[in-house]
Amino acid sequence: MDVSLVKKDINQNEGWRNVLLLIFPYLFIVGIFQWIAYYNLGLDISYENIHMTPFQFMIVAFGSLVGTMIAIGIMMKYMDQKPFYTLGFKRRHIVKDTIKGIFLGFTIMLLGFSILYFTKQIQIQKLDFNLNFLLQGFLLFVFVAIAEEVLVRGYILKNLLASFNNLTALLISAVFFSILHLGNPHMSFFSFIQLFVAGILLGIPYIITRKLWFSIALHFSWNFFQGTIFGFSVSGIQHYSIIETKFHTATIWNGGDFGFEGSLLCLLFQTIVIIFVLLKFDKIGESKRTRVFDLFIKN
Repeated sequence: MDVSLVKKDINQNEGWRNVLLLIFPYLFIVGIFQWIAYYNLGLDISYENIHMTPFQFMIVAFGSLVGTMIAIGIMMKYMDQKPFYTLGFKRRHIVKDTIKGIFLGFTIMLLGFSILYFTKQIQIQKLDFNLNFLLQGFLLFVFVAIAEEVLVRGYILKNLLASFNNLTALLISAVFFSILHLGNPHMSFFSFIQLFVAGILLGIPYIITRKLWFSIALHFSWNFFQGTIFGFSVSGIQHYSIIETKFHTATIWNGGDFGFEGSLLCLLFQTIVIIFVLLKFDKIGESKRTRVFDLFIKN
C-alpha cells in the first residue's frame, strides 16, 4: 500500500474530527467566561429577555472572545499541533484587506438603509449621539467579529478543508455559522438561510487567501454600521444606535424584528457581494495563477 495515500487519509480524517472535538471544550470554556461576565455585571444568565446596556453587551462579548481564544488555543496546541497564527493571521496585506472589508460592509449597510428609508419600509425616530455608547458598540462588534471568524473560518473551515473539497467545506462551515445563532431572538427559517449565505460570503475570502483579515473586517463593519450606526437589530438583537429607526409593519423587505439580516433585500445584496468577491479575487496565487471559480467547480 502507498504510504502517502495512508498519510493523506489520516490527515483528511483529522480535519473533521478536530471540528467535532472542539464542540464540547468550546461550549464549556466559553460558557464559563460568559457566566463570569454575567455574574460580575450582576445579570441573571437564566433570564431570557435580559435588557443590557452597551457596556454590558461589550463585557459579555469580551468574555466570549477570551473563552473562544482559549478553547481554540488548546485545540491548536494539543490536537492540530500548529502555531495559532496559522489560523489565518499572516501579516501580509493586513491594512489593505481590513480597509476593503470595512468599506464593503459600510457600503452595503448605507445602501440598504437608504433603500428601505426612501421606500418607507423604515422611518427615523430620532438621532441619539453618545460617544461612550459609540465606542462601546465599536469594541463590542470588534470582539464579536474576531471571536466568530477565528472560530468558524479560522478553525472550523480550516479543518474542514483538510477533509473535504472547498465547496463542501464552505457549505458545512456556513451551516455551523447559522447554528451558532440559533438562540438569537426572532430567529426564523428565513433568518437561518440568511446567516447561511452570510457564512458563504465570509468563507470565500478565507478559502481564496487563507487569511482572516478581510472576513474579520467585513464581519465587524457589517454589524457595526448595521446596529450602532443605522439602527437595525443585529441578528435579532437590538443595540444602541445613533440613528433610531422603526417600522410600521414587519415585511420581507425590512426584516421585521430580526433586522436587516432578515430581509429579502439583504439576501439580494449578499448574493451580489458573493459574485463581486469571486470576481475581485479572479486570479490568486504567487507561483501559480488559478481562477477562483475553479477552486469550487473543479476542486
